[in-house]
Amino acid sequence: MSGIVGMVAPVVRGICPVLETPFAADESVDYDSFDRVVEHVVGTGVRSVMFPGFASEFYKLSDAERTRLTERLLARVASIEGFTAVVSVPDHATHLAVKRAVAAVEAGAGAINILPPHQQGPSGAAVRVHIRAIARAVWPVPVIVQYAPAQTGTALDAATIAAIAAEESNLQQVKVESTPPGAFISALLDQTPSLSAVVGYGGVQLIDALRRGAVGAQPGCSFIELYMSIWDAWQRDDHQNAISLHTRLLPYISYWMQSVELIIAAEKRISWRRGLIASDRCRSPLRMLDTEEDAMIERFLLEFSEQLPLPAPEKESP
Repeated sequence: MSGIVGMVAPVVRGICPVLETPFAADESVDYDSFDRVVEHVVGTGVRSVMFPGFASEFYKLSDAERTRLTERLLARVASIEGFTAVVSVPDHATHLAVKRAVAAVEAGAGAINILPPHQQGPSGAAVRVHIRAIARAVWPVPVIVQYAPAQTGTALDAATIAAIAAEESNLQQVKVESTPPGAFISALLDQTPSLSAVVGYGGVQLIDALRRGAVGAQPGCSFIELYMSIWDAWQRDDHQNAISLHTRLLPYISYWMQSVELIIAAEKRISWRRGLIASDRCRSPLRMLDTEEDAMIERFLLEFSEQLPLPAPEKESP
């Protein structure tokens, strides 16, 4: 899509996982497990990550925890050439969001993701002021706007976002999590300036998004290899294999994406089974998996065992 006249260069391209926050059994943050998640994700070959997002349970973290986790991530990836760490700023208050965005850039963030304010129904004008304030505070660092109407409601549309981008040149991309996302992705490309999009929402509509010109996806991080295989096949113009793998994945992700807390619980369980985190604990209030959902995850791991190897069982002492 780089040939589109007026197209703003993508900040994120390909698969950009949103990192989870591991917790110990007592619900304290497990920083060692977080480090392992970062190492694993970097080792898959992705060129960018995002933290903290909904998949990170950001709304259950203290300011100190968010800061410490973000700093650990940025320190780890700082030496990786061409790697982009996208730090999300979900703070509702514009004053606090600006401070957090500036601090993230000073710590090494390569881009800022803005989750627009939504509590108490701010006006469209207030949301636009919020986005502009952050973009100006971190200029020239790229900014991504997260469009997630199901989770946050919205006072935005494609034309409004493009109008902000026309004034704030570092607003360069949109993460689209509407259901379905396709029409919004197409609308962004039709604006002036034309804005690239990455698709979220677990990649449920990934194939349609790619057909419409999405330049990447931001799913969770527990089975990122599957999304990368779909992306790589699509980039090779091997659309049939990309569609085939996505079709196999779809029954699982469409079920898990019925709620944010459900997909978080499922991904935590998968990461734990893969040996990436020491516990699959989510912070309360949480969504407990029932017996059939446990079995579904085991079927998932069996079906994709070649792409998602599990750790070898420990041998018993003689």
